[in-house]
Amino acid sequence: MTDTTYLTVAEPATATFEVRGSEFLGHVAPVDTVAEAEAFIERVEEEYDDASHNVPAYRVPAGAASERTPGSDPMLREYSSDDGEPSGSAGKPALNVLQQREIRNVVAVVTRYYGGTNLGVGGLARAYSRAVKDGVDEAGVVEERPHRRLVVETAYDDSGTVRGVIESSGVDFDADYDERVRFELRVPVAEVDELVERLNSATSGRVEIDR
Repeated sequence: MTDTTYLTVAEPATATFEVRGSEFLGHVAPVDTVAEAEAFIERVEEEYDDASHNVPAYRVPAGAASERTPGSDPMLREYSSDDGEPSGSAGKPALNVLQQREIRNVVAVVTRYYGGTNLGVGGLARAYSRAVKDGVDEAGVVEERPHRRLVVETAYDDSGTVRGVIESSGVDFDADYDERVRFELRVPVAEVDELVERLNSATSGRVEIDR
């Protein structure tokens, strides 16, 4: 079905706690692609580049949105890394939380500042799990519909018409006005065909749409 729902986090969030002197920060965010997940991880690593570890985990659809069959439920790509912690003590426990909560289209990064006391593999696993759980709880879990990203380009003269159609559809979008106008849209999969048809009709086919 084209409109199958799934669970994800509502918004980016961070939860913080300490265990025996070590500070843990669980960052989570909703994402739609591997590229978005990896960009989030990179931003966290840059912001917390003085941390002892930044442990990532994500569950997102495999492949670019444009490469998927419309209406399909693509296989998920699941990834995690221990980022220098003992093998199996960090990345896997972080990913397990996302799997157990049945959350997808989500990325998590747990930042750790070492406090001088070794926690052991079991202690680390509990701490990294808690960091993701607390981050998810802070962000909130919502039911979402599959989306696709569309890029719509048009001549400046048609931009008002195109923007009006997009706004009336209620989808999220960003607009970039230059010699040509570029709109980046996030559209529920079930509504893509209808919106494309409306845009083409309103502009007599002059609009360019990258699906």
